[in-house]
Amino acid sequence: MRIGGLASGMDTNQIISDLMKAERIPLDKLIQKKQLLEWQRDDYRNMNKALAELDTVIFDGVFKQSAFLKKTLTSSDNSKVTATALNASANTTSTVEVIDLAKSATWKTTGAVAFAPPASGSLSFVVKDPDGTAERTVNISLAPTDTVDDFVAKINGSNLGVTAMNQKIYDEVSKEYKDTIVFSNNKTGAGGYINITDSGTKTFMTNLGFQFNGDTLTTDPLNRGTDAVVKINGYQMQQKSNNFTLNGINYTLKNKTNTGEAISISTSTDVDGIFDMIKKFVDKYNEVISKINGELKEERYRDFAPLTDEQKEAMEEKEIDLWEEKAKSGMLRNDSILSGGLSQMRSDLYAGLKDGTAITAGFSQLAEIGITTSSNYLDRGKLVIDETKLREKIQENPTAVYELFNHNGTTSESKGIARRLRDTIKNTIGKVEERAGNSSWTNQQFSLGRNLSDIAKSMDRYEDRLTKIEDRYWRQFTAMEKAVQQANTQSSYLMQQFSGGV
Repeated sequence: MRIGGLASGMDTNQIISDLMKAERIPLDKLIQKKQLLEWQRDDYRNMNKALAELDTVIFDGVFKQSAFLKKTLTSSDNSKVTATALNASANTTSTVEVIDLAKSATWKTTGAVAFAPPASGSLSFVVKDPDGTAERTVNISLAPTDTVDDFVAKINGSNLGVTAMNQKIYDEVSKEYKDTIVFSNNKTGAGGYINITDSGTKTFMTNLGFQFNGDTLTTDPLNRGTDAVVKINGYQMQQKSNNFTLNGINYTLKNKTNTGEAISISTSTDVDGIFDMIKKFVDKYNEVISKINGELKEERYRDFAPLTDEQKEAMEEKEIDLWEEKAKSGMLRNDSILSGGLSQMRSDLYAGLKDGTAITAGFSQLAEIGITTSSNYLDRGKLVIDETKLREKIQENPTAVYELFNHNGTTSESKGIARRLRDTIKNTIGKVEERAGNSSWTNQQFSLGRNLSDIAKSMDRYEDRLTKIEDRYWRQFTAMEKAVQQANTQSSYLMQQFSGGV
């Protein structure tokens, strides 16, 4: 702890503090420079974030061919047949007659259930699913204390491929409820079976009341597994399931059709879905170029330097916010990387698509499908959609619209608009990262970071210098205080001597 002025009466601490304010001016300038570089770095990264978001919207939307193959399907009777388009490319109309629905097989016990686990405590089944070609062996362990309900639970927990139930059926003769075990196949269709070659398992299942045909568990006569029988465009076929896919269309059969009745299934281009996807891309593009243009044109207020800690202490919070709003402004004004990237993106959009005869006439430029540049110069290149025209072009040839965005060529002019834009975005992001890095980079990996590191080192050196200067001031003032103290002591002594002589 330093205490000065005891001999001289001077406020040594305040004097040295004022002297150090003057000495700190170069350090404050370094701090302000560092703050400006950090603001500039953060603004660069915000621009990269916006560009990356645009790239994601492009990739998830107009860059995917499947997005342009979207179809809407209509059924003349949804209560009997419904359908969805998976990858159907052409618009079609088909007729569907449902002759029979696919059903699951069931196995059911008859008579009284005698539950007696085999001595080995193990059950062994050989199973084939209706839609399968290979058999599988399923083993289930039973404990001597297990009950019918325990057995049912273990069947359901195995990969036997059935759902087991213990139905309590009321017997009018005995006037009591009796156990009836039912297995229902989890899959529809004919051809599935459960075989039992293990004698202990067969005896156990027989005691339960299941019937056998040789080694094969006999299905309930009223509920044998059957395939769906359906006619599509007059061609009769069988399907293991009531839900199946044919030529890119997924059909779901719900009920039989009447004799001679045919359900009409129509596919058409999902104009609304494709339009909304393109509009999402346009809206995001407009949003991003608006952000970039805002940064490029933002006013730079050079009279508003970043505030030092001492300056902030003398100001109110609202005053600090208003000041820093001015100080942060214009960090990327007229930046060459962003202006160059923005210019290239505009060129990517406006340039026509050229690749010999591979491009469909009327689909080689955005303007031809109803997307043009705003006539208002204040919009600075924003895109405007002619909704009617764009919908017409989507309806006319969605594949050609896809090619306009994604044609894969070897040159820039033969690449689709989305591919060009993604190339430009990637290039621009790379250049920005060379200057401003990203959150995972160290300062030595980008130019602004290296500048920040150099400034930090200069600040450390200057802090050391200031410490030495302050120590020197204190030594000088301390020496002065000692001299004043000695002078005061001598003066007091002389005064005493003179007083004694009188």
